[in-house]
Amino acid sequence: MIETQDVSKLSKQVVAEVERAIVGKRDLLEMIMAAMLAGGHVLLEDFPGLGKTLIARSFATALGLDFRRIQFTPDLLPGDITGGYIFNRDRNKFELRKGPVFANIILADEINRASPKTQSALLEAMQEGQVTLEGETLPLPEPFLVLATQNPIEYEGTFPLPEAQLDRFMLKLTVGYPNVEEEREILRRRRERRQDEAILSKVTDAKQLMEMRQVVENVHVHKDLEEYIAKLVHETRQDRRVAVGASPRGSLAFLKMARARAALEGREYVTPDDIKHFATPVLIHRLILQPEYWMAQKIGDDVIKDAFAKVPVPVID
Repeated sequence: MIETQDVSKLSKQVVAEVERAIVGKRDLLEMIMAAMLAGGHVLLEDFPGLGKTLIARSFATALGLDFRRIQFTPDLLPGDITGGYIFNRDRNKFELRKGPVFANIILADEINRASPKTQSALLEAMQEGQVTLEGETLPLPEPFLVLATQNPIEYEGTFPLPEAQLDRFMLKLTVGYPNVEEEREILRRRRERRQDEAILSKVTDAKQLMEMRQVVENVHVHKDLEEYIAKLVHETRQDRRVAVGASPRGSLAFLKMARARAALEGREYVTPDDIKHFATPVLIHRLILQPEYWMAQKIGDDVIKDAFAKVPVPVID
């Protein structure tokens, strides 16, 4: 029987294994690992070449999960993701040919390059963990996680993700450039291993990850912290700079991520810092600003900071 300390130990082993391929991004990797424990999808938005694909593939290897990469392009069709029924002439019948969505970890690379119709093919999969083909509902393997990437600077030929789909991502994260020392370490590792790919080892598997998730569900959350989350999310809806505030799915994301971080640190209870830790990743993509603020930088961050400043932090015994 897995306990909280086991979840913490295994999670840190997974992160350490991924760090063999990814240099200097400990906090980012721990956030993604927490999302894995919470069962949430992650949107990675940053410039090309910062290792977003490598992060997804490395986690799949370390967690022992089936991995598929889907390159989103304007001509990608929904059936290219979900699969469909193909007529088999030898057997004289239609047979199901499953698409790449039938895997544990899906890397939706440059997701905003596909048309809204194709993007919507992921909606049912992300929310319900299933795909409907020709009226037949097919369950996806467990666990099922989507790590999507998008480029924040190239907008020509792209289709912004609809709010309904953005809301289904538990976190929106940025990778960021490495500093000089970290980039030197990247070069040193590449020189010493004499090949592009870092060979990673499997730390756990799908069955054990599902058991770890059950442990996370048992992490205690005080009722005052639940009220704290509710007030924070409600505050985003009251801000005059915001047209549409965070949805109840945002509140649930706070709850799940706070529990996962507590378990990752070996605790059986949530603290206010667990909630604060995910302030921007949970809320930033759920806020729709008033039109006059669309071109202003950092307004979304300011809204989130103001919300946390206005709501008093509960004191938990």
